[in-house]
Amino acid sequence: MIRLTLLNGNQVFINPNLIELLEATPDTIITLTTGKKLIVKETPSQVAKRFTEFAAKVNRLSGESEEVVWT
Repeated sequence: MIRLTLLNGNQVFINPNLIELLEATPDTIITLTTGKKLIVKETPSQVAKRFTEFAAKVNRLSGESEEVVWT
C-alpha cells in the first residue's frame, strides 16, 4: 500500500496496483481500476515514485530483481 494525502488533509492508503491513470489538472487525479477517482496533494511524479518504491520492495521481499524499469 502507498500513503497519499487527500486535498482535505486526510491520509489514505491505496493499493497501487489499482491505479489506472494519473492526471495533473493541475490537481493530481488518480483514477482506479474500479472507476473511483481520488484527488491528492502529491504530484503525479511523487505518486509514480511511491509506486516504484512499493514495487521494488515487493520484488525484494519475493526474491525477484530489485530493478523496476518504466518506459
